[in-house]
Amino acid sequence: MSLSVTFLGTGGAVPSVQRNTSSVLVRRGGDRLMFDCGEGTQRQLMRYGAGFGISQLFVTHLHGDHVLGIPGLVQTMEFNDREAPLAIHVPGGRSRAMHELLDGTSSRPSFPVRINEVTPGTAATRAAEYEVRAFETDHRTASVGYALVEDERKGRFDRDRAEELGVPAGPLFSKLHAGNAIELEDGTRVESAEVVGPARPGRRLVYTGDTRPTEATATSAAEADLLIHDATFGDDHEERAAATGHATARAAGRIASRAAVRRLALTHVSSRYGDQVSHLEREAREVFDGELFVPADGDSLEIPLRDGR
Repeated sequence: MSLSVTFLGTGGAVPSVQRNTSSVLVRRGGDRLMFDCGEGTQRQLMRYGAGFGISQLFVTHLHGDHVLGIPGLVQTMEFNDREAPLAIHVPGGRSRAMHELLDGTSSRPSFPVRINEVTPGTAATRAAEYEVRAFETDHRTASVGYALVEDERKGRFDRDRAEELGVPAGPLFSKLHAGNAIELEDGTRVESAEVVGPARPGRRLVYTGDTRPTEATATSAAEADLLIHDATFGDDHEERAAATGHATARAAGRIASRAAVRRLALTHVSSRYGDQVSHLEREAREVFDGELFVPADGDSLEIPLRDGR
């Protein structure tokens, strides 16, 4: 099953020529999940050929640079005769504010819009083979981060070993792979564990939204395939990061190192830096030796299965 990420908006509170406000699109198979939706996000969807078929929207907090794109997006969905429901997940206690945002712009469409409050430690949604879990973050308002966590996959089936044990090709292979023991015509019993390897971990993608560095993030991002972390500032504005509820690139790198993530994306870059972001990458690299990058708007990447298939 494919899993990919498109960075629609990678900038901080103020949009710039280089970077739009926050939004990330995740595609898993046929599901399209959006994380935050800042001003101008629907134009980014068109610009990067992502379409409007969003099934669920996960909001980390209700600051304008993360939600002001929602009314316009909902109106466009209405103009396009959408009928499928849209789920909008918000931090606990913020559903009324989301309703007010939509009502204030007359964004009450004919299709169902379901606003769901989430609390840290719970699943915001559960789908076939994965769920999206909320975790605690530390910003200046009610906020959460989200972790997309896939279920474990079955271990590899060893066809050669099964044939050595006398198992004929066909339905018995499937039964063994499903974890069931079988009995052959001569009475021999074959256990699933004899021909099926250990379960293989699913992928994990973590998006923090705006936050100071937290242990909850490190825990939720443990061995993640991709951590998308707030890196609003460099070392030159470390005190401002702490005061405003953000992280520096170096702090994000420390969290990624502690969590042993495979890849780190530094986002929510302050507009004061423009295109000059090499220092953010350098500062994070000094404390994290895994793969890391500062994505630009429109950058996409595929997250492969851990064993390649």
